[in-house]
Amino acid sequence: MKRKTIFTAMLGTLLALTLLGCGGSNKLQTIEISIGDSNTMYNLKGIGGTLQLKVTGNYSSGKTHDLTNTATYSIVPDPALSPDLPVPPLTVTLSNTGLLTAVQPGICTWENVQPDPTKVQSDPIWVIDGDYVVTASFDGVTSQQVFVTVASAADPTTGTCGP
Repeated sequence: MKRKTIFTAMLGTLLALTLLGCGGSNKLQTIEISIGDSNTMYNLKGIGGTLQLKVTGNYSSGKTHDLTNTATYSIVPDPALSPDLPVPPLTVTLSNTGLLTAVQPGICTWENVQPDPTKVQSDPIWVIDGDYVVTASFDGVTSQQVFVTVASAADPTTGTCGP
C-alpha cells in the first residue's frame, strides 16, 4: 500500500512539472515596435503627417498579442545624435495608441550635404541630422528602440527636407 501511495505522489509531481515546462505559463518575453517594412527608422513627413506604430508582445507560450493600445510609450530626442531637439509635444506628439504626428513648430532633422545645393541640376544628398527615440513598455518589458526623423519644415537653402 505504501508503494502505491509513493508512486501516485511521484506521478502527480512529474505531471505538474511537465505541465509547467510545456507552456503552462504565458509570460511576456519581448515587445516589438514596427511600422510598414522597417522596424528601426521612420520618417515623419509634413506638418500633420502621421505614422501609426504597431506593438506586438511575444509570450513564452509562443503566442503573440497586439499591445498597441495598451502599451505605454516614451519619446525623447536621441541623446547620442540630437540632444538639442525640442522635447515633445513640440514638433512631434505620440498618442497613447501609438500614433506619431508632426506638429508646429516644424523641423527638419535632415541635412543636405550636396557640395553645391544652389545648382538646379544637383540632386540633394540627405543625411540624418537628428532623430527621436521611441520605446514601448508593457508589464515590465520594454521594446527595442526605434528612431524617428522629422521632415516637417523646409531647408532654407533648397526649400525641401529629407528624402
